[in-house]
Amino acid sequence: MSSGGLELPPGDSGHEGGPADATGGGAAGVPAGAVSLAGGPDEAREVRAGAELDWGAEAWSEVRTRAQRAGRAYIWLNLVEQRLRAVVGAVLRPIYEPVHGGDDWVVAAAGPAGQEWVQRAVAVREVSRRKGYLLDPADDNVLSFLTLPQLRELMVQHWPCFEPYFDDRREVELALDELEVTRNVVSRNRALSRAVLEQAERASARLLEVLGGGAGSPSADRLPIDAVEDLVGDRYADVISVHPDRVRLQRQLPAEDLFGGARRLDAIGIGLNLLVQNFSGRRLVRLSEAGCRVRLVFLNPASSAVKRRERELGLRKGELSRSVEMNILHVRRVRAGLRDPSRFDIHVFDETPRFTAYLVEGESSGIAVVQSYLRRARGMEAPVLVLRGGGRGVPKDSEHGLFTTYREEFESVWEDSRPVS
Repeated sequence: MSSGGLELPPGDSGHEGGPADATGGGAAGVPAGAVSLAGGPDEAREVRAGAELDWGAEAWSEVRTRAQRAGRAYIWLNLVEQRLRAVVGAVLRPIYEPVHGGDDWVVAAAGPAGQEWVQRAVAVREVSRRKGYLLDPADDNVLSFLTLPQLRELMVQHWPCFEPYFDDRREVELALDELEVTRNVVSRNRALSRAVLEQAERASARLLEVLGGGAGSPSADRLPIDAVEDLVGDRYADVISVHPDRVRLQRQLPAEDLFGGARRLDAIGIGLNLLVQNFSGRRLVRLSEAGCRVRLVFLNPASSAVKRRERELGLRKGELSRSVEMNILHVRRVRAGLRDPSRFDIHVFDETPRFTAYLVEGESSGIAVVQSYLRRARGMEAPVLVLRGGGRGVPKDSEHGLFTTYREEFESVWEDSRPVS
């Protein structure tokens, strides 16, 4: 996760979205990334009794930030716990249940070392039964009342039973160790720092992959769908992250991750610097030779629109047009080196440039990077939208998605543009 972007699902340093984050920290004396409670002990001693009951905008912002971080961490912990519970049940139940039957198989699996905590889980289940807390009959079993550390203990105690299914015991234990700090903080409603949250998210994603709970290897997707997007992504159409500039985008999504493995690449803009200057010509040749269909649309360097853009940015006459021309010459050389140049098309258009967009589609997913042109800001400095283009994960309504909108806009400009020989 990069710093500074607003990610939907949030995944970088600004994902909490509150003013406290925007200023880079909380109250004085609080470490970076931590959130302090308004009206702490030192402050309370300096004011009259009851004054700390009043919270201002800054205090409410800190509390919301704390709740957002804890909520995000809770989703990950819940996913890991449910997946680990299913794994433990699938492996140990067939071994112990035929002999001990019912829920006694969990007691037998825990053994003398776990007798205390398994009996506590039995007692909690009985209380939940009496008070009507068991809303789903599927949860009316002792296994559902075991916590993450207890499930881990069962797995470690019976590792020979799990070894045929998992390669590396140490990887599982290390990931669970990293999650324990977050679990302890969230369960007691204490402040969770950004660094610990990000560590917990990485550990959870790795652990879910190891336990077979993901939809494949995360490296297979440019931006794998995480737990929060899976739950609330539809609230934001297909926008999955927002960044204040292209620098922060490239920290999270380097050009290699964006374009590598693409089966279809359509790009439109003035000079397409994100592709031309950050993705080598050799890499572009290999991408095309591997079967990628490439269509690039540049602003005509000889058009009046380039001259107007130069005036907007305060550039010297001809400076932008020469830059665009050099980029076009570069991709022409790439095309000339291909065995099948017909799959690599270069066009120019003469209209006023309104946006730059990179529409990348792979075998199973698509992604788009879109920027609007601002009057006084270069493309590197303009805000960036990252869009999910379908594939595996949460199904999106194509009628309300921005990916489809920019796809249609690209096709419209492509029809009116002219090929470069």
